[in-house]
Amino acid sequence: MIRIVIDIFLVLGCFFAFAGVVGMIRMPDSFSRMQSSTNIATFGVIWTCIGAAIYAFTNGNTALGTKAILIGVFIVLTTAVAGHAIMKAGYIHGIKPDNMVVDEYGRDNPNE
Repeated sequence: MIRIVIDIFLVLGCFFAFAGVVGMIRMPDSFSRMQSSTNIATFGVIWTCIGAAIYAFTNGNTALGTKAILIGVFIVLTTAVAGHAIMKAGYIHGIKPDNMVVDEYGRDNPNE
């Protein structure tokens, strides 16, 4: 029964990774593609790490389970911040979407 739960978590991780890759291919601009890539890193990795942690803990390998949980926590904490920093740097260097309704980055940019 526990093997089915582990497989469900791994399939969820693969699904979100696949959906993020499709989003990166189909999205029109860099901002949307960055959103898809952070979804891959967040949801794809977190479900996979949960499945790996459950597998490790059920086999008595607490060190591996703890590492899998810590990897998942660090990914969740850093992916959003890294994506934001990358897109802000891209915006400052001239990557701007065509149909932006609200430009919150523009008020902080000293070059404009």
